[in-house]
Amino acid sequence: MGTVTTVLGEVDGAQLGRVMPHEHLLSLLPGRWLSGGAQDDAIEVAVRAVSALRDRGFGTVVDLSPYGVVGRDEAGANAAALAEISHRSGLHIVSGTAVYLESYAPAWARAASVSELAARLVSDAGEGIGSSGVRAGVFGEQATSLGEITAFEERMLRAAARAQRETGLSIMTHTTHGTMAQEQLDVLLGEGADPAGIVIGHVDTQLHLDAARRILDRGAGIAIDTIGKQTWDFFLGPEPARRADGEFAKRSFFRADEGRADMVATLVAEGYGDRILLAQDLTGAELWMNPGTHGAWGYAYLDEVFLPMLAERGVSAEAVDRLCRTNPARVLEGIR
Repeated sequence: MGTVTTVLGEVDGAQLGRVMPHEHLLSLLPGRWLSGGAQDDAIEVAVRAVSALRDRGFGTVVDLSPYGVVGRDEAGANAAALAEISHRSGLHIVSGTAVYLESYAPAWARAASVSELAARLVSDAGEGIGSSGVRAGVFGEQATSLGEITAFEERMLRAAARAQRETGLSIMTHTTHGTMAQEQLDVLLGEGADPAGIVIGHVDTQLHLDAARRILDRGAGIAIDTIGKQTWDFFLGPEPARRADGEFAKRSFFRADEGRADMVATLVAEGYGDRILLAQDLTGAELWMNPGTHGAWGYAYLDEVFLPMLAERGVSAEAVDRLCRTNPARVLEGIR
């Protein structure tokens, strides 16, 4: 196996153990409420939260937080906190780098050209994200909007493809509610990206088997990566600084994990099991909406609840190990 860039340096892919390939370790709290506003508790909470993984054979967590969202600051400096979490937890952590939906993108990114954005990603991989000193080991989660790819989001996809060609790192995407997957691939492949180093994310938010097959048949992977997030709100742009008093409407969604398990079992039985990744995408903002899954089990939910669902559907222990260990390791090793 090849090597993987973690927040503490290069690691042989064979040493990763099982992998959680899409998480957000600095976004487990909505703020500093545990200390009454006195201190940032994010690192301490993350160390405690991932402690359940080691005894379950998981040795690696991938933090796919883009600039300015889900715990990552707009300049990327606090990616350095991932190194402390790795030191204290004993787990390997791989950091992604990307820019999220245009509505959340920092001003510096929106003003940049494709070439400038690609250079930023290459620098994040080679020198470190912002001033953090932490090198990115994957490009992601690179996002597109609900039912559209804006001009800025297309520039970011093209930048990620060019950065992949230069560095060999894989690309992991965010599809908003499963939309625009094929269009993401069109842009990435049109820029010369290698499909073996592409994973289309959040395919499980819409359980369309034919849509998943079309992605896989083009040579890319898919991520079933919102396991346990059965209820969620549509996050399409930043919340307003202040709302008007009174009732307001919001869009929410429910997707039972039994359907996710059915989808995985079917695709594995059809021979696609070597290009599927499993993750939880656990965040504090949505924890309260899922008290029986993420709220009850945290990062142990995948192992304690979801993997037994797969076994009940005939997915072998060997296939499960491929989903949790071999496949993500190959993605993180990249196409170098």
